[in-house]
Amino acid sequence: MGEWSFLTNHGQVLLCIARDPGMRLRDIAATLGITERSAYSIVSDLSDAGYVLKEKDGRRNQYRVQQHLPLPGTTIRERTVGEVLEVLIATDDRPKSRSAAKKKATKSAVKKKPAKKTRGVATRKPRR
Repeated sequence: MGEWSFLTNHGQVLLCIARDPGMRLRDIAATLGITERSAYSIVSDLSDAGYVLKEKDGRRNQYRVQQHLPLPGTTIRERTVGEVLEVLIATDDRPKSRSAAKKKATKSAVKKKPAKKTRGVATRKPRR
């Protein structure tokens, strides 16, 4: 089964820009596994639709997400871009699962050397 995501490339690019407004197109492309040309096209689409404003900062662009705008589409118009980004960014900051959080807490609290496992086989020291 091929890889897929709940978010379109447009949604993922918007999320990248929301996390880092100074992110280069090259970095967006590398992060998402798309070409720079695709990243440029998507940022242009988002900019043309008014969801992202581009501002020149020297040789680089700074982006600003227009969080107050409603999401495109007819089924979820009552939500804004900012509300969805808040949920997605907050989700990235949380631990992946409860067991992962427990493991992380346990590892940081106790750092012991792991015991050697012999699997029931007698071990000998090598001769010198």
